[in-house]
Amino acid sequence: MKIEGSHQLSAQRERVYQCLTDPEVLQRCIPGCEHLEKTAEHSYAATIRTGIGSIKGVFKGNVRLEDMRPPEHYRIVIDGKGGPGFLKGSGDFVLEANGDTTTNIKYTGELQVGGTIASVGQRMIQGTAKMMATQFFTALEAEAKTGAGEPPPQHGFFRTALRWFSGWLQKMFSS
Repeated sequence: MKIEGSHQLSAQRERVYQCLTDPEVLQRCIPGCEHLEKTAEHSYAATIRTGIGSIKGVFKGNVRLEDMRPPEHYRIVIDGKGGPGFLKGSGDFVLEANGDTTTNIKYTGELQVGGTIASVGQRMIQGTAKMMATQFFTALEAEAKTGAGEPPPQHGFFRTALRWFSGWLQKMFSS
């Protein structure tokens, strides 16, 4: 299954790239991520609690960053297994500076899903992936806006939803 999209973040491209490659930031931003530990250079072991519809569970797997060209591109490769099944995938992130304070992130990827979780259907999986991407990029934007020495922002479903909604309102009224 193919997944693609784009998000515009109100943060400098260099800062966004830095956040995208920081395991502590990623652990806070990835919805359901309970654990992200560095195992080698640009490789991590991950534990994520997630689900699609009524099928929920914990996935354990590996994440690897490849083809890194700071601050404009990298590729992420994932594989994981859990009670609801397995997933394997890869994706490319392209970061484009849009002025001095805005970054546009375009992502494309391929995802293979098997086991019980595959039974929910491609449309439901894509809808969930899109929702999780929105939550991730909203949390990432909050992290990228945090300055050096400041405590990280608090994340959670309601805080992330509120950030997304206020950003959406700002875009509506600034147009």
